[in-house]
Amino acid sequence: MNNLEYYISTDKSKLNIEAMNSLLRQSYWANERTEETIFKSIENSICYGVYKNEELIGFGRVVTDYSTVYWICDIIIDINHRNNGLGKKLMENIMATKELEGLLGILATQDAHGLYEQYDFVKEPHKFMMKKRTRL
Repeated sequence: MNNLEYYISTDKSKLNIEAMNSLLRQSYWANERTEETIFKSIENSICYGVYKNEELIGFGRVVTDYSTVYWICDIIIDINHRNNGLGKKLMENIMATKELEGLLGILATQDAHGLYEQYDFVKEPHKFMMKKRTRL
């Protein structure tokens, strides 16, 4: 990653909802989110924007209670910027967040297991339950 071109920021004021919407539409898990839902998710999370110059080209967020557990979600790099080490750099930034030290980390993903295993995440079969989201 060329540090002069790419950078990561936790400044939520830099996040543009339209750019976020476009980015998340590339995913299989968030491609139907409304801008209102995206806004609320940003408001209630620690957010990490990945930028090329000032253009948002990646994103990740963490939901936490700051005392026992955190959940990493919405990790995405724009399809035109993948395979440049940006996902790894994003995870390095998340894992370096002081507020998360010593807490139980959780993530749910169908892909990129090799990436997350580099940060000590392990598969725990038969230990996860979920209530499916209902459409209102």
